[in-house]
This record gives sequence, C-alpha cells and structure tokens, in this order.
Amino acid sequence: MLDDTMKTQLKAYLEMVEQPIQLVASLDDGAKSQELRELLAEIAALSAKITVVDGADARTPSFAITRPGSDVSVRFAGIPLGHEFTSLVLALLQVSGRAPKVEADVIEQIKALDGEYSFQTYFSLSCQNCPDLVQALNLMSVVNPRIKHVAIDGALFQAEVEALKVMAVPAVFLNGQPFAQGRMGLEEILAKLDTGAAARDAAKINAKDAFEVLVVGGGPAGAASAIYAARKGIRTGVVAERFGGQVLDTMAIENFISVSHTEGPKLGAALEQHVKEYDVDIMNVQRAEKLIPASSLGGLIQVQLASGATLQARSVIVATGARWRSMNVPGETEYRNKGVAYCPHCDGPLFKGKRVAVIGGGNSGVEAAIDLAGIVAHVTLIEFDSQLRADAVLQAKLRSLPNVAVITSALTTEVHGDGAKVVGLSYKDRTTEQVHRVELEGIFVQIGLVPNSEWLKGTMALSARGEIEVDARGQTSVPGVFAAGDVTTVPYKQIIIAMGEGAKAALSAFDHLIRLPAATEAAA
Repeated sequence: MLDDTMKTQLKAYLEMVEQPIQLVASLDDGAKSQELRELLAEIAALSAKITVVDGADARTPSFAITRPGSDVSVRFAGIPLGHEFTSLVLALLQVSGRAPKVEADVIEQIKALDGEYSFQTYFSLSCQNCPDLVQALNLMSVVNPRIKHVAIDGALFQAEVEALKVMAVPAVFLNGQPFAQGRMGLEEILAKLDTGAAARDAAKINAKDAFEVLVVGGGPAGAASAIYAARKGIRTGVVAERFGGQVLDTMAIENFISVSHTEGPKLGAALEQHVKEYDVDIMNVQRAEKLIPASSLGGLIQVQLASGATLQARSVIVATGARWRSMNVPGETEYRNKGVAYCPHCDGPLFKGKRVAVIGGGNSGVEAAIDLAGIVAHVTLIEFDSQLRADAVLQAKLRSLPNVAVITSALTTEVHGDGAKVVGLSYKDRTTEQVHRVELEGIFVQIGLVPNSEWLKGTMALSARGEIEVDARGQTSVPGVFAAGDVTTVPYKQIIIAMGEGAKAALSAFDHLIRLPAATEAAA
C-alpha cells in the first residue's frame, strides 16, 4: 500500500506517538477490506505503540483509532489515502495524546461545548477541500468526548450517498441531519455550534485599537500585503472570511515560480503560517460589509463587519479576491450541490458511471472535462463561443477521449431537476436559435470568476465587471484605501501576480502613511 518514501516519512511522524493506540478494524472478505488490512498492518509495523485488533462496525471496510483506557476515538470508513492521508497521520498522533497545534482558548471553547454531537463527514479522496473539515472534526472528537466523528469515503459507500442525496463533498451530517456543505475550518464549525461565539468575537474586535494598515482578505494578495506591511514595523491587521481565499479551491499549481508543483490547500496553509511569523493580528471567519472613508485627511477609515463589529485604520488594503461565476439560469441555485457543482476534483467521484456536462471551454473547463472523462460515463462540454479557448495541448487531449462531446456556440438556458437532483439541462444553439435538452445527472460550472466587491458599491470606483479600479500603485479612488489581487482591474488573475500586487499595495500604503502631515498624524 505505502511505498518506501511514504513509509520513511510516516515512521518519522509515528516516533511522536505518545501513548499506545489501537487500530480497531471492521473488515469483510472484499478487496477493499484486504487493502485496508494491509495498510493498517504496515502502519502498526512502523511503531511499537500501535497494534491492530479486530472489531465490528456496520460499515466495512472501516477502522477506529482508539486509546485504550479512554473514550478517545476517531473512525474512518474507507481507506484514508490521497488527500486524507494527512488526516490519518494527525488522527494517529492526536489520539495518542499529542497536543494539537491550536490556540489554548480554542481548545477550551471545544471542551465547553455542551450536549452530544455525532458527526458524519462524506469525502472523496480527490477532494482538496475535505481534509480541513475532516481534521477539524477529528480534533474536536479527541478534545471533547461528547463529540463523535466518522469520516466516510463516499465512493466506497455509494448506497449511503444516494440515500442521503449527497451530490457534493465534503458533506457533513450532525445527529442525522444536514449540518454543512463545502469547505469549512475549525473556527467556522465552532462559530456554528457555539451560538455565543459571534457576539464574544465582535466585542473583542470592537475593543481593538486602530491599525496603521488593515488588510481585508486573506488570500495570496492579502497575505503578501500583511507581510510587507508588518516588516515595516507598523501595526497591521488582517480580517478575512477564510484565510487562504480562492487558492484553497485550486487543485494543482504548477506555474508558481521556483515551486514546480504544489496544491492550493498546502499553499494556503503556508501563507497563513508565514503571516503568523510576524506581529499581525489575524481576525478569521469575519466578513466585511461596509467601508466608510475617513472624514478628513489623515482621519480613520472604518470597516464594518457582518458580526456587527467595526475596525478602524489609517490605511486599508482591499484584497477580497473573487469567486466562481454562476450561470445565473433557472434551476442553478435550486440544484446547487444537488447535481450542480463547481469543483470537479472534489465532487467528480460522486458521479462515477453517470452522464455530466461541463460548462466552459477555457483551460479550467477543458481540464475538468478531461479529469471527469476518466470517472463518469459521458461528458458533454458546452462553450458559449464559437471555439474552445483552452490551450491547444488541452484541446488535443480532450478530442482524443471517446466519451466526450463538445458543443460550441451554445448558451445554457436552464437546469432541469426532479425536485431532489439534476436530471438535465437546456441550451440554445446561438447559430440557429434552436433549444436543445441534454439528459444528465451532473453539471460542473467552469466559466471564470466574479470579484468580491459588492460590499464596496457606491463607495469607490468599480469597473463595469465590478472590479476595483486601481492605479499603478494600487491606489483606489478613496484616499488611503488600496486594493490588490483578483478583486481589482489588474489583468491576468494569477497567484503570483496577486502576491506581487499585494506587496506593492502594502508599500504604497506605507508611503501614504509617512507622507501624511505631521500635525494630522499626531491627531490620529
């Protein structure tokens, strides 16, 4: 199961196991059970503190990681390799008593949760969004014995997936009821469970002193801005809805100079860790709702948050990024996560053997169609333009696949469903005006990005596309407010460009601050 390199790396991690743990395996005679048996045996062979014992659970193959003499337990239903291998390693260490790398106040918040919580998370091994959620719930179940969690590979337990109508991962159920859909971190889970947390956090934020530079957004542009500002020795804060931003939804990154290959979640974690090396006040899981410009030169700019809190700063850098663009057709919203999806890597395995469509003929759309063709029965790629816009090498690969059909000059007009799931879509042939219907079970939308700037309308100059208009220094139309990354008019929405623009915006903000009149500066 594990190659020599993985065994060497795992052995090094398992040297940190603190107390004996057991892997309680529930297996049958199936091929997947034999694979899991082999994996567990290999893990046990790498540490004298780990043993494998037989168990009984309704799901096979599955196994629990337990600490004898305690009620600490974490369960996986399936074989947690792929993106979930890290989740497995962390679970082994944490169940053994290894302290998680989480702030002490967060641990206390988890321990204080009252009631009984039984979580089920459905994931796919190719989903880069799933591990954060799986790891967060595993950690919570280790810290608080009233919290139970089982992580389930949807591809191996398709009967459950179909019965629960799970058509997108990660999908979380709490005590048998839907709890969450999509990427979610520990802070977001706690905010949803601990109803008093938002008010407490808002009170803490309101009590903060004004920042010299306040960065709104925690993606590549925001992280770069925070680092460059903090290195100037000025009071810097970052407020973000989710640290890492859109990059967390990116599978493979192969054009980040000097790094031949990485993945979005890995890069996102590295960005956050780098920012934390500086004296930066990070306020995560907070959404900005309004920006109020300074009333006079050198006065304080205000940023109001959805929580009701307000932050003040002498300069602000907006780096709120962008999100996937929707088709905006009837049925899309109704069947989101019920057949309408936006991440082929995450949700593709749930459509094994089914017919799907990909909307969009750029690089993202064609790459999605190529990936899905190896999983599903048939892919129909629909492109609005008269020709595909993807790179030639991708188009050649796409057209070589026998189970892919390409339709150009087509406008998707409606998503059809039966009330529970997608059953088809309609498109209009732009050359003949004739409307056609395609019967299918899944639709993957890959038509670009829309800037997260709605909260700034009427406050500063935006382009017709909603992008923040900036000059060569990143300055917006509002004095003291700068912007960087995918939310701006800067062309080419690339990670490396966003980082450069973030650094430039921070340097521009610092230059703005040091040029404020001395009298005004003292008054501020």
